[in-house]
Amino acid sequence: MASIFSKIVAGEIPSYKIAETENCLAFLDVFPLQEGHTLVIPKKEVNYLFDLPEELYAELMSFSKEVSKAVKKAMPCERIGVAVIGLEVPHAHVHLIPITQMDDMNFANPKLKIEANRMEQIASAIRSEL
Repeated sequence: MASIFSKIVAGEIPSYKIAETENCLAFLDVFPLQEGHTLVIPKKEVNYLFDLPEELYAELMSFSKEVSKAVKKAMPCERIGVAVIGLEVPHAHVHLIPITQMDDMNFANPKLKIEANRMEQIASAIRSEL
């Protein structure tokens, strides 16, 4: 069964797309810890990050770095925190989270509820920095 991320890649589920390459996709997390919380995934469904073929792993990390620069420019923050947890969705992904303090990346914190129009504004702001 396809993961929710594979369904986003296939266009079966809408997303707030930030950027994509032939092999990778970046989009806003709909259950964010902070405004601008972005997920970066390989389009190929692989459950565990370290099971990715070397070239795809390198591309995913390089793409994540480029997207993180745009997120940092677009969102008020001190830096972009990076997390790879890999338990919540069986599809490798990198979290890029705008942070100013350590607690901004605490996954035990309640997730934000952001209106669709604000999500579109955030996605547009980040895209404009790419």
